[in-house]
Amino acid sequence: MVTPSLLRNLYGQIEKVWRDNGFIAGKSGRHMKFPYTLSAKIAQFPVFFYIKNNWIWMYWPVGASVSLYVFAKIHALANSEANVKSWQQTQLKNAEKEAHGH
Repeated sequence: MVTPSLLRNLYGQIEKVWRDNGFIAGKSGRHMKFPYTLSAKIAQFPVFFYIKNNWIWMYWPVGASVSLYVFAKIHALANSEANVKSWQQTQLKNAEKEAHGH
């Protein structure tokens, strides 16, 4: 089971790796009292604080990952060769019935 403490630890490790690799910049100099530009607002937004302390942000990546996996499985089953042939046969039978009825 995915618990909040497990996710907090995971996101903390991700944050540490990103900071060490320079993907997330550290604090540099003074911050603006009010960030006027969009890039200043993005730079000052505490993403990992929200991810680690808000359950919606915390579980969103988990839900997105699980959904992506389920949708990929459904897509693979729907587009399998056997299913495509079955669909073609069904469409052919329906077209024959409609042509025969007119």
